[in-house]
Amino acid sequence: MTEPNNPLKNRRDFLKDMAAGLAAFTAVGIGGARADEVRLTDAQLLDKVQQQTLRYFWEHGQAASGMARETSDDNSVYGKNIVTTGGTGFGVMAMVAGASRGWIGREEVQKRIAKIVGFLKGAEHYHGVFAHWLDGNSGKTFAYPGSKDDGADLVETSFLMMGLLTARQYFSGQTPEEKALRDDINQLWERVNWQRHTKDGKSKELYWHWSPNHEWGMNVPIKGWNESLVTHVLAASSPTHPVSPDVYHEGWATGNDFTTAQTCEGIKLPLGPRMGGPLFLSQYSFMGLDPNGLKDKYADYLEQNKNHTLINRAYCIRNPKGHTGYGPKCWGLTSSKGDISYSDHSPTNDRGIIAPTAALSSFPYTPEYSMEVLRHLYEERPRDKIWGESGFYDAFRSDGSWYSKEYLAIDQGPIVGMIENHRSGLLWSLFMSCPEVQAGMKKLGFESPRLVNAAGKKEESGAIENHADRLRKNRVPKETPPQL
Repeated sequence: MTEPNNPLKNRRDFLKDMAAGLAAFTAVGIGGARADEVRLTDAQLLDKVQQQTLRYFWEHGQAASGMARETSDDNSVYGKNIVTTGGTGFGVMAMVAGASRGWIGREEVQKRIAKIVGFLKGAEHYHGVFAHWLDGNSGKTFAYPGSKDDGADLVETSFLMMGLLTARQYFSGQTPEEKALRDDINQLWERVNWQRHTKDGKSKELYWHWSPNHEWGMNVPIKGWNESLVTHVLAASSPTHPVSPDVYHEGWATGNDFTTAQTCEGIKLPLGPRMGGPLFLSQYSFMGLDPNGLKDKYADYLEQNKNHTLINRAYCIRNPKGHTGYGPKCWGLTSSKGDISYSDHSPTNDRGIIAPTAALSSFPYTPEYSMEVLRHLYEERPRDKIWGESGFYDAFRSDGSWYSKEYLAIDQGPIVGMIENHRSGLLWSLFMSCPEVQAGMKKLGFESPRLVNAAGKKEESGAIENHADRLRKNRVPKETPPQL
């Protein structure tokens, strides 16, 4: 199950637990749990979900590159070897969480990330900006058939850089290997030409795509509100090719879905499209950006993200379309696979499709409500249909008539990372300790307790190490895994 020479810490218990789970598939009936199954504590259940979901990146990464495959479906247009840049950034953050919790050896994770970084150093790029998808063997851009998306993707590159900078901060030791990893990550980070995506300074907007065949032909400015807040933060934070704060204030903040100040389901929503949009809008950038106390002149981002989540949940409970299965224990509309096609599921595009990542990646905002969903999924839904070797499958129809058998990197990664942020704040601590990010956020006018705390005293390697040590010491002791 694990890679050769990449032993998991606590490997024996881990493999026993996984084997027991897989063997139990045939014993599960209509509901998820067997009559003789010992109920897991909340901490055990979170451990189990994080560990199992982590396997998508750790055990099923693309062989040559170590990167995250776009999908687990070998028969899709992506096949076995097309990897995703943004999904890999999320996967790197998931691996850091696994190393910090002692589920994977620190040295093994360092080696894997070094492999990924080595691949990226030689992969095709466009002034440092990577395509959304790459061939994991050749490093060449993969263009989705029939689209103009055949070049640079700045948003996906920002998710990748968020993950790599988080790893840089975690691997802060003085061994030659960790020093080399930091140097290589810095090389990739400093190579990204964010300024070029303002059409070489001709625009006060960042542009999502550039193509060697169509240039700026896709013509998608990165304007709010959407998942790209971290793109603007990193563009302002770059030590080599930064953009002016005007790009944030006169570009991003002028989007049609920005500062809409709605009230939906009786809940105030400062930013975003009608009814809030898919839940990933409050998750992707906030894998690294800590929303707690994060404010600028436009919004309080904890209020924004929490209320967005509560609106999504309240809509599902109200259930105006009458979908069987919706309720307090079964909510969560976000972009995912569907019984017909992939779609941006939301209250304004409600097709009866629930994606586990929606509620599970919302743990930092709605921990009690998200735990209700987690227990429903794990204990009450048919385990053999909803749960597999890399955790919960991507999506299902709430009435139980269809369950996906596929995993997507961009949905699995936030489950591990956002649950970890809920439990320990680890990824937030690491990413927001980057001195460049600190400077960039201050330049854009953000306020955050982390910025105040970091002023004048950069969090050095010892602080990061001690954070991880405290996390391990304070963790709920691992109990004997129940027979599933």
